[in-house]
Order: sequence, then C-alpha cells, then structure tokens
Amino acid sequence: EEEDGRERKAVSFQKERHGKRGKSLLSESLLSETFRKLSLQSASKKAILDEPTYDCFIQCFKERCFKKVVTIVGAGISTAAGVPDFRSPDTGLYENLAKYNLPYPQAIFEIDYFEKEPSAFYDLAKQLIPGNFKPTISHYFIKILEMKGLLIRHYTQNVDGLERKAGISDEKLVEAHGSFSSSHCMKCNKTYSFEWLKQEMEAAGVPTCVLCNTVIKPDIVFFGESLPSKFFECISNDFPEADLLIIMGSSLLVEPFASLVKRVNRNCPRIIINDQEVGHKVGILYDPRRNKRDVFIRGTCDDSCSRIINSMEWNEDLEELLKQND
Repeated sequence: EEEDGRERKAVSFQKERHGKRGKSLLSESLLSETFRKLSLQSASKKAILDEPTYDCFIQCFKERCFKKVVTIVGAGISTAAGVPDFRSPDTGLYENLAKYNLPYPQAIFEIDYFEKEPSAFYDLAKQLIPGNFKPTISHYFIKILEMKGLLIRHYTQNVDGLERKAGISDEKLVEAHGSFSSSHCMKCNKTYSFEWLKQEMEAAGVPTCVLCNTVIKPDIVFFGESLPSKFFECISNDFPEADLLIIMGSSLLVEPFASLVKRVNRNCPRIIINDQEVGHKVGILYDPRRNKRDVFIRGTCDDSCSRIINSMEWNEDLEELLKQND
C-alpha cells in the first residue's frame, strides 16, 4: 500500500510538471523517469548508518556512501565572522532604534513597516552590510563539498552573502531569505547592484531610485513576503534525492525552512551541528532508543566543520580556499 501511494504521488508529480500532457498517456521517457525515482526510493530504504555516531558518519563518508549532500544553515555559521544574529532582539542591534518607537523589535523586518519607515531598517542594515565580513570555516566546508562533487544544493537563511564570498556557485546556492546582492525600486522595479546600494546607504541613508526617486528595497525577504521561487523549485527534487542532510547553525524554528528536514528519505542520515539540541518539533531525534539516523555534533559550527575536514583529510583544500580569499 505504501509503495502504491508512492507510485501515485510520483505519477501525479510528473503530470503536474507536464501540464496538459498529464491528460494523455505517459510517454516512455516519463514512465522511465517515474520508475527511476521509485527505484531510488526503494534502494534508500536500507539505513546507511549502522549507528548514529560521529565515527560511523565519518566512516561512511570516507567509504563514499554519501554522494548527494544537501546542506541547510542558519545564523550560527556566520557568528564567527562577526555577523550578528539580526533577527534576535538580544543582540544589541536594536539599541539605537528607540527613536523610531517600534511597536516590537521584529517590526523592522516587516514589509508593511518598511514601506512606511524605511529609515529604521537602513539604520540597522548599516551594521549588516556584506563586505564587512569574511567567510568562516563553515562556509568553506560547504564549498569543499561542492569542489568534491558532493553538493546537490546549499540552502541558507542568511542574507550576509558569505556563501557567495566563499565561492559557492549560484547554481548550488538557494538564499531562502534573499540577499543584499541586488535591490530594486519599489515603484518602477529598476534593479541595482550591491555596490551601488552600499554606496548610497553610506552617503544618503535611505537609497532612492535615480529614475523616480522611490525608496530602494534590498532583495531580502521581509516578513509578509513570499520566499524566492527558486526555493520552491529546488526543494521538490533536491530533498528526495539527497543521501545526506547537514544542518548547521539553525534553530529550526522558522517555517517553512524548518520543515525541510522532514523532506529527505526516512533513512537519510541527518547531521545536526549546533551548540545545543534543536529541531525537536520537526522530528530530529536525540533518544538513542528511537534514533537511527540523526547524528548530533555539539559545538560551534567552525569547530565542528574543522573536525570533519580533518577527519576527511581535506585540510589542504581548506588552506587553499583560505589563501584565495585572504
């Protein structure tokens, strides 16, 4: 019954992708693709890890059991670079915003409030401008995965642009909350580069359009806005295909990002790198009596990534990346 349900879902998914063609008989190529995905699902039923431990995870990594890695990260991978967790009211970023009489701290990241009072956001954004920070070891670890041909996709909640500075390609990168790398006019939609935005922020405070003098909005996702289309386009394919999921520096509290951990195959190992346990509400398991695949590596993201890099003997790759970006 479970297999029948999976087959119906796979066929339904293919029909949806091909629009009107779904009403006709499936082509041979379409059937081939459907059965290929079902075969992958069946093959992945066997648990990869003998036990959910760091040593077992590394041993499987060395034996090339993992060839399709998805990484998802939050603010924790950038704190070592000095980037503040700007969505938390406890960071001190909000201290100079009292003059704006915010109804609550997070209002500064709501699109309705930005449209009324953009100067509040730009006051805060000056402390977050990409270019003032360098990538961390955690960012370079993800780049190494790409260099090794192991990375399917990297999903980030961060808007600091450090993935780009670390050299992660656009193809592999999904910035779920957007980034400062581009911006646009809220009226005429003219686009602007990060370099232009940074210069205007430093000179004028609130950047305005050169054509119509309307406020410019960075292409980050404010509360009340939809996530980028690339996010939804990629998750439907990436997570069913993944044979390893690495979660770093995320509280796994913000949806729909948090629920991504449930999209991988039920036996796909999930590596959680954090200084505390996270993800209980989305099914991350820490009880050894129930847990068969979740490996918790406690510590900072950089320390943990350094440990993995050392275990995998990727130190030379890291050193080369550090030299290139020095």
